[in-house]
Amino acid sequence: MPGDRTLRLQHGNRIEALCLLGTHISADVYGAAPAGAVSFGVKHTEGVSVEVVCRGQAEVGPAPSSGTRWLLDEGTVLRFSMSRASTEVNDNKVTVSFYAEGGQPINQAGVFLTGIGISLDVDADRDGVVEKNNPNKASWTWGPEGHGAILLVSCDKENPFTPASDCNDERVFSKEDLLDLSRMVLRTEGPQSLPRGYEIVLSIPFSDADKVGVFYMQNPFFGQRYVHVLGRRKLYHTVQYTGGAAELDFFVEGLHFPDDTFPGLVSIHVSLLETLAEGIPHTPIFTDRVVFRVAPWIMTPNTLAPVNVFVCSMKDNYLFVKEIKNLVNKAGCELKVCFGYINRGDRWMQDEIEFGYTHAPHKSFPVVLDSPRDGGLEQFSIKELLGPDFGYVTREPLFEAIASLDSFGNLEVSPPVTVAGKEYPLGRILIGSSFPTSAGRRMTRMVRDFLYAQQVQAPVELYSDWLSVGHVNEFVTFVPTSDTKRFRMLMASPAACYKLFREKQKEGQGEATMFKGYSGMDTKRVTINKVLSSDILVQQNQYVQCCIDWNRDILKKELGLMEEDIIDLPALFKLDKQGKAVPYFPNMVTMIVLAKDLGIPKPFGPVVGGECCLERRTRSLLEPLGLCCRFLEDVASYHGRLGEVRCGTNVQRQPFAFKWWHVTP
Repeated sequence: MPGDRTLRLQHGNRIEALCLLGTHISADVYGAAPAGAVSFGVKHTEGVSVEVVCRGQAEVGPAPSSGTRWLLDEGTVLRFSMSRASTEVNDNKVTVSFYAEGGQPINQAGVFLTGIGISLDVDADRDGVVEKNNPNKASWTWGPEGHGAILLVSCDKENPFTPASDCNDERVFSKEDLLDLSRMVLRTEGPQSLPRGYEIVLSIPFSDADKVGVFYMQNPFFGQRYVHVLGRRKLYHTVQYTGGAAELDFFVEGLHFPDDTFPGLVSIHVSLLETLAEGIPHTPIFTDRVVFRVAPWIMTPNTLAPVNVFVCSMKDNYLFVKEIKNLVNKAGCELKVCFGYINRGDRWMQDEIEFGYTHAPHKSFPVVLDSPRDGGLEQFSIKELLGPDFGYVTREPLFEAIASLDSFGNLEVSPPVTVAGKEYPLGRILIGSSFPTSAGRRMTRMVRDFLYAQQVQAPVELYSDWLSVGHVNEFVTFVPTSDTKRFRMLMASPAACYKLFREKQKEGQGEATMFKGYSGMDTKRVTINKVLSSDILVQQNQYVQCCIDWNRDILKKELGLMEEDIIDLPALFKLDKQGKAVPYFPNMVTMIVLAKDLGIPKPFGPVVGGECCLERRTRSLLEPLGLCCRFLEDVASYHGRLGEVRCGTNVQRQPFAFKWWHVTP
């Protein structure tokens, strides 16, 4: 960054030097004095400001033609600077005259100066304007009063004929492509040409070479062409100096989201290099630096407005898709159906992808995170979603085996919360994992590291390995409300189910039958009395409730929730041969949330008074909050395969209005 530069004067010679505006040149007068000299005087042109520093004390220098003299003491230094750029090379000078004891002149040392202005600038205050020499351009801080420039990862694809996203090539195809990039301006001012032996170079550290790309616009008036000048194999670029006052526009893209080995910060330098003679390496005489932070990938909670709903079309889910379409129409968003030639028999849309977005002051666009599970929907994101202003990112482990917990039914995010005074304005990511003391299943480390590295939605790991499928969305979800809390957390609750069934038994409804109209499975007559009399089912659900309560306590602590913020939805589970839990009836927590409209798995509970008592209880809990419950039959299409409504659908939502850079991680 701009600062002092040392220059060595030589008595009997006049040297040439560049003086960078905003910097000082320090010259050791005592060391340059000839033998016998005891004092010195200074003369300089009007374009130069001079200070004389004696014994560490600075004195304002003389007027240009002053005859003032100073005694020569060891450590005496001249500091001079220029505030205006030169119009010609060597158009300013400083002359130091040395005098003997009697005042006789002995010799002189001089320097011809050329004033040059160089400033590498970015939008450091995040207002959309690239201001000149912002004092905060070389650092980055979080929070509402923070500063620092921001980069987007060019993970979308503007050109339909390229096989991969824009960050995987070294080309800018259109002005639309350019809009994803952050503007960086190199401002120069000075004479029409640099003195011989000088050049201006842009550079990036080797560690940032695969994280950032820089383009330069050639021929701005005739057939614009964007040339890739930095990034990947290109660590430096020699800038063509144009003379006078000039602004050279560069455009910067991120190539890599933050990750465990990359905190998200990249730097770009501009240096003025000098060579003393041909064949001698360059030395830097000035450097300026800017810092960018790569914008994170951000998840969207159920409380944000839905935009598009995605569902797979299968041979056995025609009626389900029809019901989803009615729900989507009521919610005022759009349904996107993925047909067989793309889904290749894979119906689990939520497990394959997670929708999010990325955001900078100049632009925002959705980004889909592709899970490492890679079922039949493996190509869906690339073929159907990746495109102009729709990005794609994935994390796939090289050596770890893929487990059920790597599916994105095991990835959730809370609404904004405040915990013990600390705000999480973008919510907190929830990840299902194994019990802390066990060696059970966990989400692959590569995906977990990626989620933690985004920093703005600090993840919370929950215990989900007790479930056969092992996904957090099987026991917790969130719904929006219009009160001051703005949301409620819903949790699956065997205790709530047993309480309801005992109430109905006391009312004389013990013979009320479950699973009426239940299709696609063996359904022996099951009554409330039968459920309550099954000791093994009671014991299994006591175990399940303990597992859920473990997570309940974690969520209350990590999300700052009170009991009144939690709604228990009736649920029952049973254990399979491996001791893992599966739903006893369709699990209502695993619902799709479209603003106030909820698509809830139809539970086929005991029918009392012509109505399913489970549905009635759920309505009584949710409808007073302004929510509309629609129960969807998913037994044949999803529940029988250990999934529910949420597992077979996915929702793209509006981004947060909140600016992520105002977060304090």
